[in-house]
Amino acid sequence: MLCKAANRVINRNEPTFLEETCSRILSFCNSNSLKQGISVHSPVIKLGLHHHLYLNNNLLSLYAKCFGVNKARHFFDEMPHKDVVSWTGILSAYVKNGNHDTALRVFDSMLISGESPNEFTLSSVLRSCSSMGEFDYGTCIQGYVIKEGFDQNPVLISGLIDFYSKFGLVTEASNLFITKGNHDTVTWTMMISSCVLAQRWVQALQLYVDMVKAGVAPNEFTFVKLLGACSVHGLNYGKLVHAHILLRGVKLNVVLKTALVNMYSRFRRMEDAIKVSNLTPEYDTMLWTALISGFAQNSMFRKAVSTFHAMGVSGIIPNNYMFSSILNVSSLMLSLALGQQVHSRVVVTGLEGDVSVGNALINMYVKCSDNVEDALRVFRGISLPNVVSWTSLIAGFAEHGLQLDSFHLFTEMREAGIEPNSFTISSIIRSFGAAKLLPQILMLHGHVVKTTLHEDIAVQNALVDFYAEFGMLNDAWQIVDTMNRRDAITYTTLASRMNQMGHHESALHIITDMKNDDIKIDEFSTASFLSASADLGTIMTGKQLHCHSVKSGLCKWFSVLNGLVNLYGKCGCIHDAQRAFGEIGMPDIFSWNGLISGLTSNGYIPSALSTFDDMKLSGVKPDAITFLSILSACSNGKLTDLGLEHFQSMREIHNIEPQLDHYVHLVDILGQGGRLEEAMEVIQTMPFTANTSIYKTLLRACKVHRNIPLAEHTAKQGLELDPLDPAFYILLTNLYQDSGRHYLAERTLTVMKEKQLRKNPSHSWVEIRDKVHVFVAGERSHPRTNEIYEQIESFEAEFKKHGYLFQGIGHSYYHSEKLAVVFGLLNTPSKAPIYVIKNSSICRDCHNFMKFVTQLIDREIIVREGNRLHSFRKGECSCRG
Repeated sequence: MLCKAANRVINRNEPTFLEETCSRILSFCNSNSLKQGISVHSPVIKLGLHHHLYLNNNLLSLYAKCFGVNKARHFFDEMPHKDVVSWTGILSAYVKNGNHDTALRVFDSMLISGESPNEFTLSSVLRSCSSMGEFDYGTCIQGYVIKEGFDQNPVLISGLIDFYSKFGLVTEASNLFITKGNHDTVTWTMMISSCVLAQRWVQALQLYVDMVKAGVAPNEFTFVKLLGACSVHGLNYGKLVHAHILLRGVKLNVVLKTALVNMYSRFRRMEDAIKVSNLTPEYDTMLWTALISGFAQNSMFRKAVSTFHAMGVSGIIPNNYMFSSILNVSSLMLSLALGQQVHSRVVVTGLEGDVSVGNALINMYVKCSDNVEDALRVFRGISLPNVVSWTSLIAGFAEHGLQLDSFHLFTEMREAGIEPNSFTISSIIRSFGAAKLLPQILMLHGHVVKTTLHEDIAVQNALVDFYAEFGMLNDAWQIVDTMNRRDAITYTTLASRMNQMGHHESALHIITDMKNDDIKIDEFSTASFLSASADLGTIMTGKQLHCHSVKSGLCKWFSVLNGLVNLYGKCGCIHDAQRAFGEIGMPDIFSWNGLISGLTSNGYIPSALSTFDDMKLSGVKPDAITFLSILSACSNGKLTDLGLEHFQSMREIHNIEPQLDHYVHLVDILGQGGRLEEAMEVIQTMPFTANTSIYKTLLRACKVHRNIPLAEHTAKQGLELDPLDPAFYILLTNLYQDSGRHYLAERTLTVMKEKQLRKNPSHSWVEIRDKVHVFVAGERSHPRTNEIYEQIESFEAEFKKHGYLFQGIGHSYYHSEKLAVVFGLLNTPSKAPIYVIKNSSICRDCHNFMKFVTQLIDREIIVREGNRLHSFRKGECSCRG
């Protein structure tokens, strides 16, 4: 249609009319980026209008918008006359294309030609200076701005604010903003953007308030910048910004929609994100990408994939960001098939050489494919692999167990002239740490020390994690002490590794270190501290952490809520655990596992099994950890047939291969049901080499059912694995005594003495007023030992008065759990429950002692032994023993 219009223009042959018509056509096409407008170029030449500067500038702009900077440059070079608009047009095209070096050379040529730049020229030059790190060049431009009297120009004030902000000089940007008055919307928005970029969230918000007070109307881009601060201020702040958008009647363009979608996605409000995206019909690639990324962040992978398909149906062609996003989804889903389908689309679109897409493909193949050659093939196809490409490949080889090849790639990377950055080094350290490659990491640490990377916090945190993982806590702390700046990740890493090593009390001391460094406890550190409190049994510390999480708004995080479920479940507060579970909107596998484990260990066997059914009905698939709790429930509840059914269902229904720990529980289930020969057959036929734990489990069952021949055979098998384990001798001795074979018991104890084997003394601990008190069987080192023993004697005298059939058994008088319980009774309020943790099983005498104590006084006593809890109340125990 435009070609026909151009022909009609030629036929009329009226010079003024011809110029005006060509100008209107080009102006319309420029405004709408219509490449058909370029057909006017031919009539312009035929009509002899190729010297017309206005028409040529419009054509230059259209070439740049629709045909790329190279075509535009070719046209620019052929222009017979150029003015400031021409030079600014080609310079701006280079800036938009990211070719900042050429843009600055064009600016130099412009000055040499004698053409004076305007505010738009200088604004584009400042953008190039900040992108290339040319600070000195940029300050020269500022000098030129002042000299030429542009220092009050709002376009250049905005450009200079952006320039200083990009170099991290927010104070200078702020001073510039304050000294120049009468700001427009763009300048205010740029200053707000600078504060958001520098993470000065409060200042950004205050600027918005001042902007409204000054009577300057914010636009859609102002709100886009404000929404960037929501990650710190929270969901309510984001909703407030959204409300202001509606109240002020700001046009909801696609850029603002994308910012709102990102905000709601970050806070797991995908329903709101979808509603916002559907408010107007306009969609672009960035909005589709934001939706897909949001679904991926919230583990809604199927919806992410369906959104990608919907985008394809809409006719929008994916760009490199879109492909990177959907490839990330396939990596999270571990779906090689999806990744390969996307890869084929990448090839069709012609983006296989794009470095960001290539990096996403490398990441997908190393995570989803068993063959690292797939990732290597993609890497070789990237035209200019960057540091991220190398890092992904190196980490991928390490994760596939090819650590030496990974190290060779690291060397090759440096030989190729690509210097590793902090992300590279920290990724390699994590990968090598997981593979236990101590020598290679020590070499890498040596390389880091020789560079400036040893001061980078990401690298330092990776080294702290590595040394802590290897149990080298002194080395880890040495790095922490030398760090110029520590963050929440530093301390969370240490706390997590200490928990894994069983140093729970030391992990809790890190709370003080964080407070001294003025570092806020975040959701991840809170989860680590809750885990330490749960394993240590320090319920009061756990409750304090719960209060802190409520006050600081951390209770909305999955990790914190799951930590609370675990804490209360392990400390015998099962109703609090259920309440915390109820606050989780969509419980994940960790939530369900925590609740089921808590119900099992507290003796609520029917509730644990019912919760398992609820979990399956909710659509959450059980994993290997789930079945450890379910098998334990069947064992504790003596549900032999049901336990066997669940064990069989692991492989047949849920496609979970039982591990050695599951077989230990199976032996326990059969042993509890008196099916001892079947239990032994399980040990002999299972696809794992038996360990001492499984033999001790069977030996305990033999003791319960007084099967001496099988017990002796089982003990023999166990002692062949570990001749120095005294537990086998002790279990046999107890069996002989219970069966009236005292001479065999004495002979077994004699053998123990001859081999100089001693039972490790049991430990029990109780938390009183934020201090943990540890008691050891047979020791009298506690400063209040005499008072504790007097109270025990007083209780036993009361038992006899009330006619309780209690008989203290010699050495059990000094058992650690009895000492801890009595100390707790002496040092806590009259109605407060007593929480005691023991590192071994509670004996029958101490069990009866606690039952009778709770019958005498109205107190609840909770004793945890391993993963099982005994809750004593009014003379009864939750184990019904």
